[in-house]
Amino acid sequence: MLQTPPTRFAYLGPEGTFAEAALSTAVAPGEGVRQPAASVAAALAAVRAGEADAALVPLENSIEGSVPATMDGLTDGDPLVVVREVFLTVSFVLAARPGVGLAQVGTVVSHPHALAQTARTVAGLLPGVPTLPASSTAAAARAVADGEYDAAVCAPIAATRYGLVPLVEDVADHPGAVTRFVLVSRPGDLPAPTGNDKTSLVVVVTDRTGALLDVLREFSVRGISLTRIESRPIRDRLWFYSFALDCEGHVAEARVGEALAALHRVSEDVRFLGSYPRADGRTNRPVPDEAADAAFTEAGGWLARLRAGEV
Repeated sequence: MLQTPPTRFAYLGPEGTFAEAALSTAVAPGEGVRQPAASVAAALAAVRAGEADAALVPLENSIEGSVPATMDGLTDGDPLVVVREVFLTVSFVLAARPGVGLAQVGTVVSHPHALAQTARTVAGLLPGVPTLPASSTAAAARAVADGEYDAAVCAPIAATRYGLVPLVEDVADHPGAVTRFVLVSRPGDLPAPTGNDKTSLVVVVTDRTGALLDVLREFSVRGISLTRIESRPIRDRLWFYSFALDCEGHVAEARVGEALAALHRVSEDVRFLGSYPRADGRTNRPVPDEAADAAFTEAGGWLARLRAGEV
């Protein structure tokens, strides 16, 4: 458990974002104060500065992949750790101010991920109408309400909150998309192992043949399954990359801890991003007998006896 339960929660704002909806599923209304932030970077900065105890930010989408602002924000700067993940099915509406119909829409605004997930449908409804980026779907809805744009692709809750009227419901090109959010805090006591956990980290390797294979081998030989792997550019080293990884298991488990220690030895850097309960509805694969904690304990005892001359 965390040393002190968080009571101040930052999230990607403004009010009416999917992040707010995801936070509402993770934290009961009376459990703490919610603080909308202007961007993912601002939400993470609030935690680092002590202005919030935790931040709920989007990490990846089942259609569009990872959210670069979140991955970069967790990789750079003072360390933050994931203490929980939240999955939210997202749906979009095309919304405008009352009295505005499809024929009057000359601009459409939304978050880039939302625009990408609705591009084909919106283009079919509004051929030739330009789409413009916003920091969030709720910010797009607010901008439309303020008269800056004609229509927004946003969550139904955002349309309602900002007094917009849906012109078309369910405009996603692939209905049923899911966004994975993570709740992050400053380093402290980790969530206790549950037996069905994930561990996240970023590994930086040198530019050499077989570098990625060496990283993957540390997981494979210990029977650890990866649930996600993504290459990320290293900003201050042109054409060099790091690898963002999620694996099954908890750092408190011997095999996961040993894998991270091995990566620390063979890599330029390893940034631990947390061990936390798995929330995607799946169950971790069974641990092979030779990779169970008991096997590590027995092997360690055998080695100690050898070193003590008890051959």
